[in-house]
Amino acid sequence: MWDMRVLWVLRDCLSGEILLARSLLSSNETDLAGLLREIQQFLPVPIRGVVSDGQHSIRNAVSTALPDVPHQLCHFHYLREAAKPVYEADRHAKKELKKHIRGVRPIERSLEQRKDTEAEVIRGYCLAVRSALTDDGRPPLSAPGLKLHGRISSIATSLARIAEKGSLPRELERMHSFLTKGVVETHLLWADVEMGYRWVHRAAHLLTNHEKQNALQIRQSYETLLSEREQTPKTTETLATMFTTFGKVTASYWPGLFHCYDEPNLPRTNNDLEQYFGSARRHERRATGRKSASPGLVVRGAVRVIALVASPRHHFNVAEASLDRYLSLACVTE
Repeated sequence: MWDMRVLWVLRDCLSGEILLARSLLSSNETDLAGLLREIQQFLPVPIRGVVSDGQHSIRNAVSTALPDVPHQLCHFHYLREAAKPVYEADRHAKKELKKHIRGVRPIERSLEQRKDTEAEVIRGYCLAVRSALTDDGRPPLSAPGLKLHGRISSIATSLARIAEKGSLPRELERMHSFLTKGVVETHLLWADVEMGYRWVHRAAHLLTNHEKQNALQIRQSYETLLSEREQTPKTTETLATMFTTFGKVTASYWPGLFHCYDEPNLPRTNNDLEQYFGSARRHERRATGRKSASPGLVVRGAVRVIALVASPRHHFNVAEASLDRYLSLACVTE
């Protein structure tokens, strides 16, 4: 029976140096605290901060092993978790809209033998619809459903303008019909999605901190945002779920959201380490032809992950190596 190992990687945020990579059979607080203590013992400089996702075993381990060190929780993971009902509502609305946009292929087939100007125009509209259908996005800030709705609405509006000036070709009349029907049939689904993303984007703007405020100022601004959110009427069950989830996740992440504003070298996300994993997976896929990372990447990750991305891009001198350390902590699972 295959054991479910987890590869844990600790990385210095300033230099990008991997300090420790080890495969463990569990992800409990005791094991992770042991890794942190091991790092603390061999480092010749102090650890000034830690950034990780919101996994509770990581939080507890950092609190146990490094009780006086600021522990920043990743803003990306926070917003992705807080905005999950918003993204799900957007995905559901997109799925319902796409059900009505299935007539593009028959139109394209009807044009296969035609080379006239009108056929080229119709093909252009077909390509526009196909492009809208395949243009996706990823949470937490991207709204693929809203993007599709906007582009389909624009195409339908364009066809309506042409129809006002004269008759549409039969193929474009058919396209205008099913596009308009899709927009009309799903219009009630988009209001909640738009409001949900409006709040998520406001939260993301505050956390990005373009105004360079300190932690206390950001915390106060965020409290104001949460207060406004609480006073917003929850007119539908979907909207109530969005707001409730956002509040619960925010309360859970709250103690670790603001350290980065008082610690200039402490990142507000651990995405760099996540991308490091992605680079390792990409190199292995290119070398082996596998679509997904192999179990060996986890089991022997202490060597393989580092070796896969070990092409040196910068050599650090003694002064750089003597800087205070800010740890980034994350894991790879099978």
